[in-house]
Amino acid sequence: MDDSASEQQQWEPEAHYPRHWEADVVLSDGGTVHLRPILPADADQLVAFHGRLSDRTRYYRYFSPYPRMPQRDVDRFSRVDYVNRVALVALLGDDIVAVGRFDRLREPEDSAEVAFVVQDGHQGRGLGSILLEHLAAAARECGLSRFVAEVLAENSQMVRVFRDAGYEVKRAMEEGLVHLEFPLDPTEESLAVARAREQAAEARSVHNLLHPRSVAVIGASIDPDKIGHTVLANLLGADSAAPIYPVNPEHRAVRGVRSYGSVLDIPDDIDLAVIAIPAGGVAEVLDSCLAKGVKALLIVSSGFSDVGPSGREAESSMVHQARVYGMRVVGPNALGVVNTDPAQRLNASLAPHLPGRGRTGFFCQSGALGVAILAAATERGLGVSTFVSAGNRADLSGNDLLQYWQTDTATDVVLLYLESFGNPRKFARLARRLGRSKPIIAVKSGRHAVRAGLAATSVRIDETSVQALFDQAGVIRVESVAQMFDAALLLAHQPLPGGERVAIVGNSSALGMLAADAALEQGLRPVVDPVDVGAAAGPEEFAAAVRSAAENSEVDALVTVFAPPVAVPGTAYARQLRTALHEAGTLRTKPVVSTFLAAEGVPDELAVPGPDGTPGPGSVPSYPSPERAVLALARAVRYANWRAAPQGEFVRPEGVDVERARRLVEEWTEAGIGRLSDERMVLLLECYGIEVVAFRLVTDVESAVAAAEEVGFPVALKSASERLRHRTDLAGVRLDLGGPEAVRTAYRDLCDLSGTTDLYVQRMAPKGTSCVLRLMDDPSFGTLVSFGLAGPANDLIGDRAYRAVPLTDTDVAELIRAPRAAPMLTGYRGAQAADLDSMADLVLRVASLAEDLPEVRELVLEPVLAAPSGAWVTGAVLGLGPTPDSPDSGPRRLR
Repeated sequence: MDDSASEQQQWEPEAHYPRHWEADVVLSDGGTVHLRPILPADADQLVAFHGRLSDRTRYYRYFSPYPRMPQRDVDRFSRVDYVNRVALVALLGDDIVAVGRFDRLREPEDSAEVAFVVQDGHQGRGLGSILLEHLAAAARECGLSRFVAEVLAENSQMVRVFRDAGYEVKRAMEEGLVHLEFPLDPTEESLAVARAREQAAEARSVHNLLHPRSVAVIGASIDPDKIGHTVLANLLGADSAAPIYPVNPEHRAVRGVRSYGSVLDIPDDIDLAVIAIPAGGVAEVLDSCLAKGVKALLIVSSGFSDVGPSGREAESSMVHQARVYGMRVVGPNALGVVNTDPAQRLNASLAPHLPGRGRTGFFCQSGALGVAILAAATERGLGVSTFVSAGNRADLSGNDLLQYWQTDTATDVVLLYLESFGNPRKFARLARRLGRSKPIIAVKSGRHAVRAGLAATSVRIDETSVQALFDQAGVIRVESVAQMFDAALLLAHQPLPGGERVAIVGNSSALGMLAADAALEQGLRPVVDPVDVGAAAGPEEFAAAVRSAAENSEVDALVTVFAPPVAVPGTAYARQLRTALHEAGTLRTKPVVSTFLAAEGVPDELAVPGPDGTPGPGSVPSYPSPERAVLALARAVRYANWRAAPQGEFVRPEGVDVERARRLVEEWTEAGIGRLSDERMVLLLECYGIEVVAFRLVTDVESAVAAAEEVGFPVALKSASERLRHRTDLAGVRLDLGGPEAVRTAYRDLCDLSGTTDLYVQRMAPKGTSCVLRLMDDPSFGTLVSFGLAGPANDLIGDRAYRAVPLTDTDVAELIRAPRAAPMLTGYRGAQAADLDSMADLVLRVASLAEDLPEVRELVLEPVLAAPSGAWVTGAVLGLGPTPDSPDSGPRRLR
């Protein structure tokens, strides 16, 4: 496979270079490197890399001492064709720190030999596993299906990389060599291994940010009006465990702390650099941070993508450079980060005070709102474990924080204030997983914004359906910051409810009825009429009624409402309430919410102090109205039901030919084809086992008769006009045509009506209920599968259900039963029930197509006839387009 010198001169790498193989990746220690295909220009760096390898590492890689790399090998290793010979390099700064490659074998042609080598100082950081993942993806793209490797038996670390990757590895031992062989198709185990490593690496990168051993403030100012002064003051005011180093070339000290002219002058290593200078100077200090080896950057400066395209370009370049040098970036335009851990006490933010310690993690995209939100949390008595405001979210995002909080033992509840999602598909996946153990409460701004759908239709996803999508992923969606705190106070301090049965106890019948009405409206079930002890009842009588309700085995949750009498302060009632619940032993088994109107000091009396004096588990949240108390409780009930429900399994339908489908899509995409012709549409759907009832497009009456005889009578004639398609009054359709003369008559009628001779002839499908199945785009969750019954009434009221891809078998079953008109499929008013198993199979195939082929940007199956004999697709539209910017597939990478 050696290239001759003449061939090397003629070859142009730019013409072959697969730029989409480039990736920034997070390593197991939280650092980053840049991965890309090798280029001839890397020859000198390749030689330098080889020179930095130890004798032992060279021997393990080349099976010989190989002290120097001859020029012939340098040319061969640095010049590849990206098809039969592929090499990837991992870059840290300008240096190559790892190389992985594969060479296609002559026999068998679908196999390649793979090998990689990692510089000694970077071994143990997960680079081998990363290279293997990316090489396998590149190999599959090149038509390969198997890797083989030869490894020295004593090279146990390399053997472990292959063994632990999750592939089905075959091993053979001969003369001190281990021969390994494995197929490249991902397995459930290999995907699980990759996802687990992704979680650990991204969580570690956030841990490094929130637990810095030293912090530099670049732009620390003596001017109280400058943000550099504010950040430094807040860091010092929090009594941080990490040493703080101001950087200001014009002053020897800032706020009494010695200052340095540059981050390079600081004698200590720097884990976190806070950059608080104008945007124009950030690039220069970034170079210093790169040279210093800073691990993370927090950029509070604005003036990047928040000001337009020019700033967006500078921001993108800055983040890429930081990642190449191993750094994660928070911001720009960020409020900052907070960690209330007593061992850390980090307040690298513009918030003037460190919030109270709690078990709530908080991610906020908006820097402007961050200070107010933290202040409101403190006022409501909600403690925080960690807080991150990502600003422009150029690098670190809410997804990274979800990875961190997954294993953070200090966080029990997650709060998100989001304006958009950088990678919605990944968010949905991470939220599903995290929500099984920790509740996620999200405020999503822009709820009423309209975004063009994936199918370029005018269909808008209504708020009820979007709520269903959040429910699917376990996200508790709220409409305001106040509602977010309402839900968080309950979930942070109270147990999850065991069901919908509630008891209402109070001293005001009016408040009790308000609570009961709210409970019924939210789907809760009051087990008895509200208990009213009367306005004259004392604290002990009120507490006794509460205790009796709490001890009732038929009660899953308790709502207490109170209007204070004139003579006795509300705090006395609150104190007795807490005592009664403690004596009943329900503080940790049943949630309790309360409303004490116009009663000062009640929250303090209802709080159970935690280890650091802040409200802890068992504290009873108090709300300003019964409606808000019940709404918070209802959200906790719905979340508890979701968590207790079967998770379902991600099932692949049988008879799917993914490889053929991908080849077809690549061919058509390269040809610039958007909307697929009928023939292409049928071909692609067939790859997923989706059959369209036999049809033909005809242009004259006799060809219509011939087509009807070919597909088989009885037939339907349909106008090809977009104006008449799917008209429920059947203006453009003629059904149950049983012979040639009926076809001729119907053909002439439809031609006169539509003004065109183009018509479809289709075999009649069994009678059934018309349904619509489509793919759509949602800014929160990416690709959605939409299902509903066809007809103007359903369209007008938006009676559709949605689920985010990928779908479990449980998601599929729920989707087809979710529309309000779904009873029409199950035997409404004595009608014969449709075959819902066949419909579920069809939905699963559509979801699989969406998951495998992100280029499919338009898919509508309409009508789908849900009949007792199956689900019959009688019409389809399918189109291709640019793939989403942030897919959640392929090897690990930062997006």
